[in-house]
Amino acid sequence: MSTTARTAAWKPEFAEPLRDSLTGQARFDPGTRALYATDASNYRRVPQGVVFPRDENDVAATLDVARQYGLPVTSRGAGTSVAGNAMGEGLVLDFSRHMNHIEWLDPHRRLARVQPGVVLDTVRNAAEPHGLTFGPDPSTHSRCTLGGMIGNNSCGTHSVTWGKTVDNVRELDVLLSDGTRLTLGPTEQARWDALRCRGDRTGRLYRGLHELVTEYGPDIREVFPGPRRRVSGYNLDQLLPEHGSDLARALVGSEGSCATVLSATVELVPSPACRAMVVLGFTDGYAAADLVPRIRDHPVLAVEGLTAELVEVVRERNPASPALPLLPRGRSWLLVETGGDDAGTALRRARTLAEEFSDRAECVVRTDPHETAALWRIREEGSGYSTRMTDGSQRWSGWEDAAVPPENLGAYLREFDALLGEFGYRGASYGHYGEGCIHVRIDFDLGSRSGAADYRAFLEAAADLVAAHGGSLSGEHGDGQARSELLPRMYPARILQAFEKFKNTFDPEGLHNPGVITSPRPLDRDLRVLVAPPRVPSATELALSADDGDLASATRRCVGVGKCLNASGGVMCPSYRATGEEKHSTRGRAHLLFEMLAGRTVGGGWRSEQTRQALDLCLSCKGCKTDCPVGVDMAAYKAEFLYRHYRRRPRPAAHYSMGFLPLWLALARPVPGLFNGLARGRAAPLLKRLGGIAPERELPTLARHSLLEARPNPPAPDTAAERVVLFPDTFTNQFEPHIGLDAIAVLETLGQRVLLPDSTVCCGLTWYSTGQLGTARRVLRRTARHLAPLVRDDTPLLGLEPSCTAFLRGDALELVPHDPHVRALATATRTFAEHLSPRWEHSPRQAGPSEEALVQVHCHQYAELGFTADRELLEAAGLRAHVLDAGCCGLAGDFGFERGHYEVSMACAEHALLPAVRSAPDGSRVVADGFSCRTQLRHSDVAARPVHLASVLADALGVGGSGRKTR
Repeated sequence: MSTTARTAAWKPEFAEPLRDSLTGQARFDPGTRALYATDASNYRRVPQGVVFPRDENDVAATLDVARQYGLPVTSRGAGTSVAGNAMGEGLVLDFSRHMNHIEWLDPHRRLARVQPGVVLDTVRNAAEPHGLTFGPDPSTHSRCTLGGMIGNNSCGTHSVTWGKTVDNVRELDVLLSDGTRLTLGPTEQARWDALRCRGDRTGRLYRGLHELVTEYGPDIREVFPGPRRRVSGYNLDQLLPEHGSDLARALVGSEGSCATVLSATVELVPSPACRAMVVLGFTDGYAAADLVPRIRDHPVLAVEGLTAELVEVVRERNPASPALPLLPRGRSWLLVETGGDDAGTALRRARTLAEEFSDRAECVVRTDPHETAALWRIREEGSGYSTRMTDGSQRWSGWEDAAVPPENLGAYLREFDALLGEFGYRGASYGHYGEGCIHVRIDFDLGSRSGAADYRAFLEAAADLVAAHGGSLSGEHGDGQARSELLPRMYPARILQAFEKFKNTFDPEGLHNPGVITSPRPLDRDLRVLVAPPRVPSATELALSADDGDLASATRRCVGVGKCLNASGGVMCPSYRATGEEKHSTRGRAHLLFEMLAGRTVGGGWRSEQTRQALDLCLSCKGCKTDCPVGVDMAAYKAEFLYRHYRRRPRPAAHYSMGFLPLWLALARPVPGLFNGLARGRAAPLLKRLGGIAPERELPTLARHSLLEARPNPPAPDTAAERVVLFPDTFTNQFEPHIGLDAIAVLETLGQRVLLPDSTVCCGLTWYSTGQLGTARRVLRRTARHLAPLVRDDTPLLGLEPSCTAFLRGDALELVPHDPHVRALATATRTFAEHLSPRWEHSPRQAGPSEEALVQVHCHQYAELGFTADRELLEAAGLRAHVLDAGCCGLAGDFGFERGHYEVSMACAEHALLPAVRSAPDGSRVVADGFSCRTQLRHSDVAARPVHLASVLADALGVGGSGRKTR
């Protein structure tokens, strides 16, 4: 029996009893176990099973089976913690799938009751209409869950105003490992005394905690509360009578090591109606930290710090980032937010700050919400940006979020950087300067035993440094495996003993997330790069130049921050938004590829069926290449995988039908009527079945004449005219030549001399996207050689189809990196809008009434090309453009046509595109440059007829595709 078959057939003895007791799912297959083997930390521990509870009864049933079989239980939300506390070797409970609702929200009492899997932004959005919010707001607010925040005692950007999660929890409904269910909160002394007199499990719990307070109370009072951002250890001070004997707040930050949270009542706070931001730039890297105590004397909502290293990564990764011009000159920056009931108050507070510190920093005040959002984005995505530096080096978490008193921050940073230098490490830091909490990614060597030993030595020295400054090892993410072993360097022995008693009182069986905080796992054990090195050859057919042609290195780009789990905004990841399955997220696919190459949990190597299934619903939209802070390019990884997976094997029918589409269309070109008759007649169902095409789809109609055939005779050469070459991509040339004719008419009206190749050309994208890399390479080379004479002397090549244009400019260089003709073609390629935008002001545009336009940006354009020039042209043409840059149309080339993909394809369209079109004002134009986008709209229930930008501009100029005036 093969390794894959043996692994897939493995089923633990508790599988059936567990499944029989659940209404939700429990999975034990190798693919699912691999997906949950890590979080956003450096560690890897493969669980025996993953449970997706539908309700509290499922949670109780899981704990019952876990107790019977002695299985550890780990609670998990979004899995974005960097401490290594959201994974375990027993059962993992994923609450994000089903137990993700707000049970009630009471704006009058400023309270909300939530399930543990609810996403923070869901709560904030529900509270916003009432002028309220949930105060703690980690940078992962778009996907982190309240249960995870309670487990880690999360803080976020605005903790200077609203504190940590512990400060915002009213009650917790929890389940102990023996099935006892409790509602915990502040407890009056009389009730406490009554409860500890009971003879059941509840009585034993309260007696044990009473004994703990009696024995260790003086020690707790001496050590706690510590620094404001103290997140390490347990909140034992909350047990004290002077703090209300609050068991709920005592459990916040326990990282799931004591009980399982079923629901929580959280407090909401008023959200300022208006906000402003002061951006301070400093010439010295430490000057920002030195100024924090003085800034804290002002009424501020947030004080966040950026360093030059982080900004340089942003500048390289996203040079068009709208935030970069908003930063004043400097080597470090502070983003200081002010607020008020009205815009005047927020602005006045910001200007007061700017005036006071203008002699210490270059200060600018920003009030435009788009500008402040762009600046916050740099800060929020710092953990991703700082993972890959401008020199290509990889940085890791591990010493991620230590916190010191703000007045010690400048001294701490100087000594910390000196410590990095002693070990020969480099780090990119940023963070919550107002609370003295610093995030940093460091270029540890985590792939060798000697590197792991150095990692341990550094963390021990760094822990001593933080303790010397009166700080906390963790100021946000919790201790987990990364820091629990270091707690003796922060806390005295008596407090550590109290931690043990606290844990054992709640969880005497030791089933809840063992190895966290107490009885810690070694911090240098289970390092995922070290324990799961690639066994399967990982050198790639594609260049993957950013990762030196190594898929293993590419998979390590994913550090688990989970931006691909967003439910809104951006493009990534459309199939995950449709299914909610971790394996359909960019992170999940990257982890499966990592595990496939490691060959331990996921067997079969490049023939892995689990990996193929996960990649099957990847739309190759490339949204991740831009939206993922570390630039994971799953479309390229999928192409590489398909190439390897099907090498010398029969392929799916769709690879032959749609992968070879340009060839079939070229063969059908002499007889378009026959092709269309077969595609739309009685033979259509058979053709679809044979071609692996979804029966719900209509096959597109071949134009009677291609663009190359339909173009009128070109005018006599005008040697003074600017030459451009129009690329006749397969879709424009064969299906919609009128778009090409409109483009030619526009260009010639603007005085351009338009050239077309003398025969059909193709970029090779359809072969590339189906993993037929050898054929794609041959097609691309042939096209590049054919076009070489036309694009000489810096003649631009203009693309009309965004996917083909993006391919020629980007992926072509990964497919054929050293061919001079391909490189010349990539250099020459422009979008239609990029070429026209600077020339449009000289156009003879006919004035007309302003119109509304809804614009669907093609995913590849969003990811690779940008939309600024298109937006400028639309507005210049008299259209008020509402640009949809959230979500994919769902068709995505061949994806939506392939059998078995129709439902997911339409679900992707329903995420943003179709609702937006349905709700658009009557008479709005729908502009979509992508053939896939237009086809998806035609296959939906909306009445709008989508048009290409070229047709919009031709209409604005009053010219038709043949060059004749249309009005």
